[in-house]
Amino acid sequence: MPRPMNLADDDAAQDDEIGLAGALDVLRRGVRDRPELRVGFAASVGMGIATAVGKLSIPVLVQQVIDRGILGPDGWDPTFTYTACAIALVLCVAVLFIGRATYLRLLTAAEKTLYGLRIRAFEHIHRLSLAEHTEAKRGVLVSRVTSDIETLARFVQWGAVNWLINSTLVVAVLLTMIWFSWQLTIIAVIILGGMLPLMRAVQRRQLAAYDNLRVAVGDTLTEVSEVVMGADVIRAYGIKERARRRLRAAIRNQYDAYMRAARYMAVVFTIGDVFSALALAIVAGIGVWWGPGWGLQPGELVAVVFLISLLQNPVGEIGEVLDQTQIAIAGWRKVLEVMDTPVEIVEPDPGVDLPHGALDIRTEALEFSYREGDRVLHGIDVSIPAGTAVAVVGETGSGKTTLAKLLCRLADPTEGRILVGGVDLREVSPTSRRASVRMVPQDGFLFDTSVRENVRYGRPGATDDEVRSAFSRLELDWWLDRLPLGLDTPVGERGDNLSVGERQLVALARAQLADPGVLILDEATSSVDPETERALAGALERLTAGRTTVSIAHRLSTAEAADLVLVFDQGHLIEQGSHDELVAAGGIYARLYETWIGNTRNTTAV
Repeated sequence: MPRPMNLADDDAAQDDEIGLAGALDVLRRGVRDRPELRVGFAASVGMGIATAVGKLSIPVLVQQVIDRGILGPDGWDPTFTYTACAIALVLCVAVLFIGRATYLRLLTAAEKTLYGLRIRAFEHIHRLSLAEHTEAKRGVLVSRVTSDIETLARFVQWGAVNWLINSTLVVAVLLTMIWFSWQLTIIAVIILGGMLPLMRAVQRRQLAAYDNLRVAVGDTLTEVSEVVMGADVIRAYGIKERARRRLRAAIRNQYDAYMRAARYMAVVFTIGDVFSALALAIVAGIGVWWGPGWGLQPGELVAVVFLISLLQNPVGEIGEVLDQTQIAIAGWRKVLEVMDTPVEIVEPDPGVDLPHGALDIRTEALEFSYREGDRVLHGIDVSIPAGTAVAVVGETGSGKTTLAKLLCRLADPTEGRILVGGVDLREVSPTSRRASVRMVPQDGFLFDTSVRENVRYGRPGATDDEVRSAFSRLELDWWLDRLPLGLDTPVGERGDNLSVGERQLVALARAQLADPGVLILDEATSSVDPETERALAGALERLTAGRTTVSIAHRLSTAEAADLVLVFDQGHLIEQGSHDELVAAGGIYARLYETWIGNTRNTTAV
């Protein structure tokens, strides 16, 4: 996954990279990727212009009232004055409703876009390969689809509307000021223009600061996730202080990053207020002193002052708008980094469907390595007949679990290929692959819903009778009937309401409901007590019957019962054969088995 840029506030080269040009590139890329942003844009611009014209009409009407209704050649004209005031009232009400409609229109379009963006980002993350998820921090990925996109939501709720209306208003105000007095307009533009170089200099560093802030937010979410998920381990080992220090460091880093960004925001606010007040004071003074000599009428001078007052809000708000824009661009940049991560697993369209029932597996010169790391698997050649029970044995880090994940196509081989049922796994349609090849992980992961829904993930749309039948075929009815609410029993977050062994029972029922031809087991009995292991053993025996089964064997009792044993060592397949053959050969497997037998006897004696 592309790494976050290491941005330093005092690094001019990096500032140029993510300055105004970089920000515009991000915005252009976002609009290009989300064409729905352009839908109705012309109408929104038209409504923004109407809002600006409505606001401009007030200074114009004030000028007309003063120069024609009060100081006209015939003196005070009440009819004209009252009519102008009535028109002003109508325009104020119209501006109110048009502004509200413009806001709602932009907000609705933007929220629809962000809704689609969240879904796209979520789907993209789930399509990334095993290598990407291994290298990326989970909290960072969560941050991309939550808080980073949320920065865009906050921006479109206020900042985007202000950009549209205020930019339109500024142009309209300047054109109207030129109509009244081009001299005063030039003076106002010179004064207000003096803040642009300062704004740009601050903007470069402000965007860098917010980019660092988004990185810090992701790191904090990662630490929070680890502390919450590892609460039991932290309490059991008494390492609360250590976990607290790490979490405090992450929070402090986020706080420092936010304060660095806030300092730039404070500067931008001050610049806008100072320059707008300065322009108002100087233009008013010069207008009173030299205005009559330029042919400027009293009402026109008042109108110009009113127009500059209209500029005060956009200029004063430019700091806050720019601040929200910087946050949104930094968040959008992070989301785009995820979206730019190439999806290495390209699904075939339409792809080949695998036949129902047990399938043979063959690997040819299979190799795999992570993007930043040594090779994990080296030239694996193995043939597994349909219906064979296979045990994969080896030390921790030997490549067993990587092989299992490749068989499920959670990643593609770096070299070589995997054939299932005689078909390259990369050519199998995703629907057929998911129906024919299923994996039961070691932790038996469950979602925070009922037992029924967790089992139904094996085959969405299955009826209650089919879910119950899955338990019945594994002869687990007794356990299901023992649950307080049966199928409606909530399992809790990650299945915490159930024991480790009970979570595995639900996971096995889920696999049974899917009815795959190839079953991958990451030693489903390795983390349970002996009594639960016996209950699971019967369910596993019935689940694997008639299927091709590949078990990651942490206990050699699994290998004893297997038809074929594959022995891995540092990514190499060094031995294969039946249990008896490998014990007789006196190789690595025989030594592992001898050690395991000795440990088992010692445990039994104790």
